[in-house]
Amino acid sequence: MTRKQKRLAVIGGGIGFLVAAVLLVMFAFSQSIAYFYVPGDLAKANVAPGTRIRLGGLVESGTVKRGEGSTVTFTVTDTIANVPVTYTGILPDLFREGQGVVAEGAFGTDGLFVADTVLAKHDETYMPKDVADRLKAQGVELSGKETIK
Repeated sequence: MTRKQKRLAVIGGGIGFLVAAVLLVMFAFSQSIAYFYVPGDLAKANVAPGTRIRLGGLVESGTVKRGEGSTVTFTVTDTIANVPVTYTGILPDLFREGQGVVAEGAFGTDGLFVADTVLAKHDETYMPKDVADRLKAQGVELSGKETIK
């Protein structure tokens, strides 16, 4: 091989390596993406069962029911639509009715949202920016004390 051919082979190998690395990173990101929805958006979104999403809104008052073991069912609402959620595990200390929540999981074939992660706000004045923006867009009036970060 001449010097020119060796140089082209090294450049071609480097480009091939970079393309493979970019494809692997893109594949890894596509597997871990979870889109954010509020209950009112789900009616328009047509989310397939088994698709991982994040569901945000308020825990509807009077809907938290403790089942056997550490299973809890509750309803997430944006005052326009409601989504029933079931979660098995230990809930955050600040989880309660009427407070902001983000649940990550997937819909089952029965239409019930099965969460594997539940996040609650960390104090009385915080609400996740996505949740606050979506609730404002739906016409929900916030008290003005919420800190949007």
